Amino acid sequence: MLLAGENLVVGKMPEIQLGAHTFRNEGVEVARFHMHDWLILFLLVVIDIVLNVIEPFHRFVGSDMMTDLRYPLKDNTIPFWAVPIIAIILPLLVILVFYFIRKDVYDVHQAILGLLYSVLITSVLTDAIKDAVGRPRPDFFWRCFPDGKGVFDPITSNVKCTGLKSVIKEGHKSFPSGHSSWSFAGLGFLAWYLSGKIKVFDQRGHVAKLCLVFLPLLMAALVAVSRVDDYWHHWQDVFAGGLLGLIVASICYLQFFPPPYDIDGRMPHVHLQRLAEQRTGTQSMSNNPGCLTIRQPEVDSMYVQPEHGIAVSEHSARETGPIFDDDVESGRWRH
Repeated sequence: MLLAGENLVVGKMPEIQLGAHTFRNEGVEVARFHMHDWLILFLLVVIDIVLNVIEPFHRFVGSDMMTDLRYPLKDNTIPFWAVPIIAIILPLLVILVFYFIRKDVYDVHQAILGLLYSVLITSVLTDAIKDAVGRPRPDFFWRCFPDGKGVFDPITSNVKCTGLKSVIKEGHKSFPSGHSSWSFAGLGFLAWYLSGKIKVFDQRGHVAKLCLVFLPLLMAALVAVSRVDDYWHHWQDVFAGGLLGLIVASICYLQFFPPPYDIDGRMPHVHLQRLAEQRTGTQSMSNNPGCLTIRQPEVDSMYVQPEHGIAVSEHSARETGPIFDDDVESGRWRH
C-alpha cells in the first residue's frame, strides 16, 4: 500500500506508462491501425504518375514573347533523381536516428507517415498545377527550336515547334517548380520535426538549436535557387513551389505532432493519447484494488513522490520527456 509522504521504492507495480515500444512488440498494431493511411499514400503515387503522363496545357507563345524565353538550355545542377534523396531519404535517416535513441515506434511511424504525406500531397498539387497552367520555361525557345530557327504561325504568330515532343512537353511545365516544392515539403517537415525533438522553443534562448533547424531550410532554398540558375524556372515558379511545399509540410506535421513549443512537443498525438488512456486506466485500477493485475515482464522500479504520493516509473520518466522533465525532481506533478 502506497502512502503519501513516504519515499518508497517498489519493485513490482503495474506499469503506468507505455514504456519502450519498438517495431517488434507494437509495430504490426500501429501499421494495422493506419492501414487506410498507407492505402491513400499509394493512391497519391498513382495520381502523381498519371499527372506526369498526361500532356500539359500548351499556352499560347507568340513571337514577341520569345525575348524572355531564349535562355540557354542547360543540364540540371541537381538532377531529378537526387530530389527524392534530398526530400525523403535525408529526413528519413534523421527520423531513424531518433528512433534508435528513443525506441518509440509511434514517433517513427507518425514521422515517416507525415513526411511521405507532405511530399506526395505537394507532388500531386505541383504536377496538377503544372499541367493546368502550362507556363513555358525560360529556355523554351531552344526546346521548341533546337536548330535556332523560329517557326511561327503566319496568322496567330503562335509557335510551331520543331523539336522533340518529350522536350517540348517538359518545356510547358515551368510553374510551379517541382524541385522547390519537393525540397521544402521534405526538408520543411524535417525542420518542424527537429524543432520538436530538440525543444527549440523552450524559452531558454539557445540560438544554436535554432541554427540547426534552419539548416534543412537553407538546403531547400539552395535547391530552389539552382533552378533559376539553370534557367529551368522563373523566379516566380521557385517562390510559389517553395511556399506550397512549406505550407503542406506544416499542415502535415501538425496533423501528427503537437506544435514544437508545446510542453509535449516531442511526442506524436497518438502517443499522448495512449499515455492519457493508460493513466485513466491506472486510476480506475487504483480505485478497484480487486481488479489490479501485475505483468512481471513490463514492470519498472516505481518511485513515490513525497508531496502527493504519486508513483512514477523510472523508465517512464525518461521516456515521456517533457511531461516529467523538471517537475518530478522537484516533487511537483504538472497538470
